[in-house]
Amino acid sequence: MSSSFQLFISQLSETNATLGYFTDFPKIRANVGKIAIKLNQLNYLIGKEDLKSAIEDLYQENPKVFEILDILIAIRKNKKAKTFNSQGDIVVLDSYFHSPDKIFEYIQETGLAEVFQNKDITNLVDYVFGIEVGLDTNARKNRGGDNMANAVALLFGSENLLFKSEVPSTLFPEITTLGVDVKRFDFVIKTRLKTYFIETNYYNSGGSKLNEVARAYSDVAPKINQYPNYEFVWITDGQGWLSAKNKLEAAISIISSVYNLSTIDKFIEQIKNEGNIEF
Repeated sequence: MSSSFQLFISQLSETNATLGYFTDFPKIRANVGKIAIKLNQLNYLIGKEDLKSAIEDLYQENPKVFEILDILIAIRKNKKAKTFNSQGDIVVLDSYFHSPDKIFEYIQETGLAEVFQNKDITNLVDYVFGIEVGLDTNARKNRGGDNMANAVALLFGSENLLFKSEVPSTLFPEITTLGVDVKRFDFVIKTRLKTYFIETNYYNSGGSKLNEVARAYSDVAPKINQYPNYEFVWITDGQGWLSAKNKLEAAISIISSVYNLSTIDKFIEQIKNEGNIEF
């Protein structure tokens, strides 16, 4: 491990999480709002001793309210979850939602029947709001990347750099090595000497995604850098890289311009020295 890479690793920050990183309440509010009417109708089942009859009555009134039963056990409809039924067959979860008998079986077998009858919950809108908060933790990795892009944009702006965000590769047809697939770069900065294609990310934790990113950027950088007037720049940070140091080191050996939040000032200074111009 080279001394320069050891320095890079030692500079990785512990977190870029703001308080708004942990839970996206506007998104949660919107998700609950889409199904709030159905949830309020399902509240009819809470506290009913004869749950089977109550399900039949509600089904006769509006069978569509049962289409959202999956979220009550923290499953999103688009996941197409499957389960073993009582006959030992593998079935799609929402196959239970189309008749009173199957709905009753679903509510019994999932444990929701006891929850309803014991009034462990009193309002399904509030209950699903809590479920959405829990499910939203899966989106935190994406928010880490968004926070990084926002932080980099703020740094560029504070230094009065001219840049564009979310720039498609189709604007540069002369770079034929990128192929026909459209690549969207986080930022593009132009100077009198070069045009820089910039990708940013941040990883609070490890995982296969880091290996994929390192491999992808190791592939794209030489395709861009072979053109004298263009250069690929990678700005990345986060101690998630500690679990993928070998992949990161291999990528840095291929990608000539890699920065973290501690060294990004060097890139900014380079842009100023070259003469930042409008893209």
